Amino acid sequence: MKLRYAILAMAVSSTAWLGGASAESNLATESQAMKIQVTSPAFQDGKPIPSKYTCDGEDVSPPLNWTNVPPEAKSLVLISDDPDAPVGTWVHWVLYDLPPTTAGLSEGVPKSSELPNGAKQGINDFRRIGYGGPCPPPGKPHRYYFKLYALDTMLGLKPGATKAEVEKAMKGHILAQGQLMGTYQRK
Repeated sequence: MKLRYAILAMAVSSTAWLGGASAESNLATESQAMKIQVTSPAFQDGKPIPSKYTCDGEDVSPPLNWTNVPPEAKSLVLISDDPDAPVGTWVHWVLYDLPPTTAGLSEGVPKSSELPNGAKQGINDFRRIGYGGPCPPPGKPHRYYFKLYALDTMLGLKPGATKAEVEKAMKGHILAQGQLMGTYQRK
């Protein structure tokens, strides 16, 4: 009887140890996948987005900068969305096949299907190409995420792809990612 409990205890201990190693491996993978630092000179992470970049202002895209893109990256994807929208997550910007050597975007990226550097823009939930700024209903502040992904491939999708199409195409190809979150509120 004691031998049975000793074997059971060893099995549980081994399983916990292996599970712990697996969990540590998963954490290492997750931390590696979150290593891109995304910033903006227009607003700080977690702080309000100036109205210039919203439907209440000029509705131009904010300037963005990033660092720590892996050298083996073949392209970048930028997706901006609002998970607090009353109808579910609202997509504000889809940009893909951005050259991996790009270190940021200047204010007011043109709302064209292709950019001079070869990047392509998708359709947002306003049913337009390019950036569509925050425009929440009056009430509590909404969160707006600017998520950058470094991929081991070019997506090769035609201009005008949706967020869902881009996410499907990049599945299994993400080398690293990072994000910047800003808020906006209309009273």
